[in-house]
Amino acid sequence: MTTSETPELEERAAPPPPAPPRPHVTWQKLTFLPAFLIAVLLGTWLWFEQADLDPLSANALSNGQVSKALWQHVQLTVISTFFVLIIAIPLGIVLTRRAFRKASPVVMAVANTGQATPAIGLLALLVIWLGTGTKAALIGIIAYAVLPVLSNTMAGLKGNDPTLLEAARGIGMTPLGVLTRVELPLAVPLILAGVRTALVLNVGTATLATFGGGGGLGVLITTGITNQRMPVLILGSILTVTLALLVDWLASLAELLVRPRGLEAGT
Repeated sequence: MTTSETPELEERAAPPPPAPPRPHVTWQKLTFLPAFLIAVLLGTWLWFEQADLDPLSANALSNGQVSKALWQHVQLTVISTFFVLIIAIPLGIVLTRRAFRKASPVVMAVANTGQATPAIGLLALLVIWLGTGTKAALIGIIAYAVLPVLSNTMAGLKGNDPTLLEAARGIGMTPLGVLTRVELPLAVPLILAGVRTALVLNVGTATLATFGGGGGLGVLITTGITNQRMPVLILGSILTVTLALLVDWLASLAELLVRPRGLEAGT
């Protein structure tokens, strides 16, 4: 072997460089946002304690109306997200099966239409059809949030390595076993990202439920706008933004906890 061949052989034999380490989620990163939100809420409460509210603003914020609006908003978000999950994830699974793949463009077009339609316009149509109340508001929120969960579920399942699926079938696993033990665990990160997006969308869209008689924090916002009462508007806006950030933080924490350990080690 000549010396001129040695560098070439060493280059071929050299191991690949190690993958960059995954970002480490520290205690400080996990607690910063909740601490910040607590500080914002505390500052808002102290401001309202010292604020000189006129009778109209005081009436809009008295008799537990703030806690009632907040609780209604949380209910709208939780219930709509629950129905989004039980609709979008099974539908995404079905549309990635060979027998139903031809239907996926039609279903995706319908889901895109639901999100492309302005939320206030969709809610107005539902109110005309179903009347005012929580039902119309929930259907509008659900229609608006199905797309990210559905598209991420399909993308996660389609992005699985075919060789892994073939290996699972080769060891005798049933189609259901391949789906539940291989396909879905590998698709979990993308599915959770879609759920996180849907949660934040639902918090924002739920503010429009007030126009259909569904309640929520939108009641405070619209009261502050129509009556030109800035304290009421500010409180409704701060609570909505705080709830959206808190929901996003909880979803990111769930992503970290639910993510399969094998995926973290292998990525």
